[in-house]
Amino acid sequence: MTMSATGNESLARDALAVLQPGFAGTTAPEWVHRRIGEGLAAVALFGRNVASFEQVAELTARLRAEQDDLLVAIDEESGDVTRLDVRTGSAFPGSHALGAVDDPDLTRRVARELGRRLAECGVNLNWAPSADVNADPGNPVIGVRAFGADTDLVARHTAAYVEGMQAAGVAACTKHFPGHGDTNVDSHHAIPRIDVDEDTLYKRELVPFRAAIEAGTRAVMSAHILVPALDPERPGTLSRRILTELLRGELGYDGLIVTDGIEMQAISRTYGLEHGVVLAIEAGADAICVGGGLCDEGTVLKMRDALVAAVRSGELPEERLADAAARVRSLARWTARARRDADVPADPEVGLVAARRALAVIGTGAARPVDAPVYVATFNPAPNIAVGHETPWGVGAALERLLPGTTTGTFTGPDAGSAALAAADGRRIVAVVRDEHRHAWMGAGLDVLLAARPDTIVVEMGVPQSPARGAVHIATHGAARVCGVAAAERIVAG
Repeated sequence: MTMSATGNESLARDALAVLQPGFAGTTAPEWVHRRIGEGLAAVALFGRNVASFEQVAELTARLRAEQDDLLVAIDEESGDVTRLDVRTGSAFPGSHALGAVDDPDLTRRVARELGRRLAECGVNLNWAPSADVNADPGNPVIGVRAFGADTDLVARHTAAYVEGMQAAGVAACTKHFPGHGDTNVDSHHAIPRIDVDEDTLYKRELVPFRAAIEAGTRAVMSAHILVPALDPERPGTLSRRILTELLRGELGYDGLIVTDGIEMQAISRTYGLEHGVVLAIEAGADAICVGGGLCDEGTVLKMRDALVAAVRSGELPEERLADAAARVRSLARWTARARRDADVPADPEVGLVAARRALAVIGTGAARPVDAPVYVATFNPAPNIAVGHETPWGVGAALERLLPGTTTGTFTGPDAGSAALAAADGRRIVAVVRDEHRHAWMGAGLDVLLAARPDTIVVEMGVPQSPARGAVHIATHGAARVCGVAAAERIVAG
């Protein structure tokens, strides 16, 4: 293929346009500004880029001085997966809590207020909501990130979330197509596999995505999962059958298709980063999410050059790359208009209101009132990569404010129960767990505590799959900061 200098420049601009890279630091490095001038149409923010709302607003304003309709993306699901509140915990409960309440109007309000805050600090593309049906309760990566395990419930709340987010002028990105809920492997580490028949997929996994499309979702994120009933060879992100024939063709979706993080091991270890990028665009993806791990200029240039080389060699049709870049620019223009037109009043209390409504409280024993400082024993599992390890969780901080003198400790492993009992030193115990059903050591630790102290209050901040136990059992349906506040209020109120 022979190309003119002008053709080379256009091709390189299109290759940059389809990338959504991250970067290090709370100010954008010089290379980001320079590449925007060369065609980069989007950047991605992660927790490492956030110090405060005001700082993010200043960062995005400086980037938009280069290009007004620049897409600024973030993975702000709220709940357990938060970037804006990465240091404090989210001011909004996550999807599982909203599904537990099952009030689509409330979900719409929460998403609208979250969208308003994102727009206020210059973010215009949110990689949320999760439309996954959490069919496997042992799922290591979805869990409370899903609205629930019921298909119709997930569908109505996915649609409500999309409507609320986009009313604030922020594009929603519904994920993880064609559905990551029935998996027991984390795609950050390997390729998960869903072995169900096509009929089940159409009746379960695809229903929430249809609802999102009908609600007008501006973006859909692909999943790095193998679904043999649809494509026995390639994971969703790299599958033409899944992205082009199913999502575009059968479901009639015409918006932006974004990949999940392309450097995740499910893709980069199996196919290689550069080849994975080419295969994703060829399959029908329009934008490449990268930067959760790799966030340097060299990575961006390698991906750009891989796309350019693939077009020149004939491996990737030039028209496919041009179409992908055009969809990115079209979404950027939509966000610029939507930002100007949005007029959303502040709803500052809706997060705590939703967290309070999401509580499920069961009295399982003879509980006496809590009117003195307690000892909070938090049984802390290793977080999945999507959640990260930086964000605090639990009820300790909230109880310390309500019951001065309360102290806390964190415990992990087979001796967690005996260690917590010794640390409590006779004080009333509040035991905090997260997905007890997934961690045998956690259940064993609770056994030890409850045998010695049956008046222990148990707070489950994950998926409440295990039987309720303790003098009082409180399920928050998520570990957002407001979920901890709501639980602490209930403990003190009795």
